[in-house]
Amino acid sequence: MQRASRLKRELCLLSTEPPPGITCWQPAHQLDDLRAQILGGADTPYEKGIFNLEIIVPESPGVGAACGWVSFCLTASLTLFSLKGAWRPSLNISTLLTSIQLLMAEPNPDDPLMADISSEYKYNKQLFLLNAKEWTKKYASQ
Repeated sequence: MQRASRLKRELCLLSTEPPPGITCWQPAHQLDDLRAQILGGADTPYEKGIFNLEIIVPESPGVGAACGWVSFCLTASLTLFSLKGAWRPSLNISTLLTSIQLLMAEPNPDDPLMADISSEYKYNKQLFLLNAKEWTKKYASQ
């Protein structure tokens, strides 16, 4: 019950005061499954891209190793971000989505999900930017 009311509050806040470039909604009859879209930021290789995400909300975010998962849903879901043991009441869906949006604008190559892409970013940024633009056009354009 507490989980459902918190989700309802967060979704209400996201619909009335969404962060710029972010939308989030709950598909019909899906209590622990949300959808979101992040628009690629201006002056980034993701500009004009629309990135679809799936958010699976665990029953007890404070218990267990995996506290939440967000997936980029391009042609297939790719696990992007995991909050392992980092849940706290101040962390909400809006904060999570804004953090992902900020990481898209300013990646942290020293804490990568994919080491090869991190190396490309660090040592051949022009190629990284070219590839990011190409993938955005191919997978995140409407």
